[in-house]
Amino acid sequence: MSLPWCDNPFPMYLAPMAGVTDPIFRTLCKEEGADVMETEFVSAEGVLQAWKRNRRYVEFEQQHRPLGIQIFGSVPEHAAAAARIIVDAMHPDFLDINAGCPVPKVVGKNGGSSLLKDLPLLQNIASAVVKELGSDCPVTTKIRIGWDAQNICAPEAVVRLQDAGVQAIAIHGRTRSQQYGGKADWRMIDHCARLVQIPVIGNGDIASPEDVKRVRETTAVSGVMIGRAAMNAPWLFRRAKVYLNTGTIPPEPTAKEKLDFMLRHTRMAIESAHYGDELITMRAMRARLLAYAKGIPGSKAVRPSLARVSSLAELSDILATLC
Repeated sequence: MSLPWCDNPFPMYLAPMAGVTDPIFRTLCKEEGADVMETEFVSAEGVLQAWKRNRRYVEFEQQHRPLGIQIFGSVPEHAAAAARIIVDAMHPDFLDINAGCPVPKVVGKNGGSSLLKDLPLLQNIASAVVKELGSDCPVTTKIRIGWDAQNICAPEAVVRLQDAGVQAIAIHGRTRSQQYGGKADWRMIDHCARLVQIPVIGNGDIASPEDVKRVRETTAVSGVMIGRAAMNAPWLFRRAKVYLNTGTIPPEPTAKEKLDFMLRHTRMAIESAHYGDELITMRAMRARLLAYAKGIPGSKAVRPSLARVSSLAELSDILATLC
């Protein structure tokens, strides 16, 4: 089973990020040029025990395609059963297995990057999901390069995952112990991409159009996955595409355009009721607004207000001081 979006000369993925890559943000990133989306992750156990409650994490709109739904879990049979429920209900373009998340609440359940300490288990999970889904839905996996600097296992992991039948692998070039500090090891990502025949998507420290071009020209990856940089600047996808196609880097949005974007994102979030009422939505948006505000002239003075903002009207008043 092929991944047709990989026929794109160099697809750019929006990384799955809990609490960030909700349907509203995916819509905005798609408009800004992201080629492939993934949902926030959902627990396989959560799907099996409370599907109706957890379904909201994997809902998407047709305009988000091609889109993958990401799950995490540590029991092969449970992961396969959860994958079947998701695919039958949601019909995503691919199902992604999370073997990279470093957060304690996931690792503590033997999911996410903890699987890098038990590659046979990771392979068994992937094999079980691939076997369950068959030709109904491609399976991919996201990993890190290892648990820590003394346990770099990505080369073995990618071969095992290819043998398990996954169709593509995304690699974050950090270990679990690094969390999000230090630098991503793109030499290791490149090495792994040359070991397998399936597409490898590189992830880590992609923060500019120049980064995208450099990776395309100097490594064997088939595309890039952008996470934290997209949180601050979703327009990175569009700017990188223009640079790849024309050799010219377009300017960043103006301060006014960024402020308008902040208001639009907030308005869309409130109207969607994805998080709840206006106050709950504003609480969920605070970190997003602080990320967008970085670099806008005068924004340092209003950061405390953004961290407490509780309504769209209040946000409009705060941003009006920056115009």
